[in-house]
Amino acid sequence: MSKPNEVNQTALVEEIAKILKEEKIVVPPPWADFVKTGVAKERPPLRKDWWYIRAASILRRLYYENGKPVGVNRLARVYGSKTKNTRSKRVFKKGSRNIIRKILMDLEKKGLIMKVEKGVHKGRILTLKGKNLIRTAANRI
Repeated sequence: MSKPNEVNQTALVEEIAKILKEEKIVVPPPWADFVKTGVAKERPPLRKDWWYIRAASILRRLYYENGKPVGVNRLARVYGSKTKNTRSKRVFKKGSRNIIRKILMDLEKKGLIMKVEKGVHKGRILTLKGKNLIRTAANRI
């Protein structure tokens, strides 16, 4: 029995993405082939399965928050990057909130995450089903 924090995190995300793809938990929309992942990016991702990788990464991120609600805006900061190809200095820009929102909605429909309000904090947390999926992926590695 491996714990998710004891395995290689890149391999964990790849394994979660494989599970999400095999079980059709997350389905990329038709526009996912030619969309950029943020305003700071110049081109779409090169990997064909990037949608599943992003969904797996979001699940992993929610797992390590230990029940603290995480919102779309906070995740957009995680997946943001600095601008390129400008004459002025590089400036940090957030990632695409639409992509994150669509993935979160898919995961919520399948019961892996749920919306919560804890005091002034609103966001999404993992359900028991979501935690079990991550632990299953960790055990496969």
